Amino acid sequence: MIIDRLTLRQRLTWLAHFWKALSQQHHRKMAAVFRPYLPADGVVLDVGAHSGQFTKLLAAMVPQGRVHAFEPGSYPLSILRRVVAWRGLRNVSVHPWGLGEREETLTLRSPLKRSGSIGFGLSVVGAAAGDGRQSVSETVHIRRLDDVARELGLGRADLIKADIEGSELRMLMGAEETLRRFGPAIYLEVNDAALARRGDSAAALASYLKDLGYAPADGWDTFRPDADILFVRA
Repeated sequence: MIIDRLTLRQRLTWLAHFWKALSQQHHRKMAAVFRPYLPADGVVLDVGAHSGQFTKLLAAMVPQGRVHAFEPGSYPLSILRRVVAWRGLRNVSVHPWGLGEREETLTLRSPLKRSGSIGFGLSVVGAAAGDGRQSVSETVHIRRLDDVARELGLGRADLIKADIEGSELRMLMGAEETLRRFGPAIYLEVNDAALARRGDSAAALASYLKDLGYAPADGWDTFRPDADILFVRA
């Protein structure tokens, strides 16, 4: 695992990343966007939880509910678990897997910054990003959300947030039963170039969601292939 192979510089940077994740709260403005879809006892799936900025926000929004945070990368996972413990987030469950269209094992590549620190927020599965940067890699476990939902005995899902660097459509394809059953709002990073790394596209993602009765909350006229978009089922 990457977390077991850190250089001294990377270990010092890990401490900075952990402190930032523990002490700061990003994405505050998104609370107003999510609120109409999240009751106090809601259930949220945070896919690609990274170091927990969205996880913390969402946990505060569903104090009587549950946040299921999915993060396969050992570097962000080591931060996320500590943040959840240190902040006493008892309504958060952390799962060390990625989500995709099938159960499989894939290679996760995390780019190295010029300083030598790990750019864990830009980690990708499969092919490298193609920007020429060096990277470190590890093997991660990918599961289908439909299988996980059955295992967890989920009785509802109110919101799915996913920022997984181009694997968003694959995750949705493994979640069709969950989407049809619960109709959660879905907040996605849509990036055509990132999706293309997995052989997908923003157009294919849009078509898949349309077939399930979903549309952008502000209508299809607002859909762009390079934006964070909230989808809701009509």
